[in-house]
Amino acid sequence: MPHPTPPNAHQITEATSTLDQLKHYLRSEPPAADALPLLAPLLDESTGVPILLGDILRAAARTVAQQTDHSLDDEVRQIVHGLREAAQEITDWHILHGDIQRLSGLAFQSADLADHRSTASS
Repeated sequence: MPHPTPPNAHQITEATSTLDQLKHYLRSEPPAADALPLLAPLLDESTGVPILLGDILRAAARTVAQQTDHSLDDEVRQIVHGLREAAQEITDWHILHGDIQRLSGLAFQSADLADHRSTASS
């Protein structure tokens, strides 16, 4: 299996910049109907940030554990353990996917009802 091409620092910076842009947008308190569709891919249960970041941290822990000078065993072990713990915690956030789906259903349902009522009263 060929080695995947690593992203470059600029690509990683662009990705984090996009997340920062989303953060600022959400802080502006946009309508939920506009914000929730942006959160859905971010929190997707299979490909969202919690799953990706958890996988990244686990892979980093594996890389560090396999390729580090073993004279630093205790310190390396603590770092690897911290990466693995963080990976598990972050991956557990995948349950937010269901919350966003439920919120989206409620928000869009309310918006649809309001649109229907205003159209019916016209």
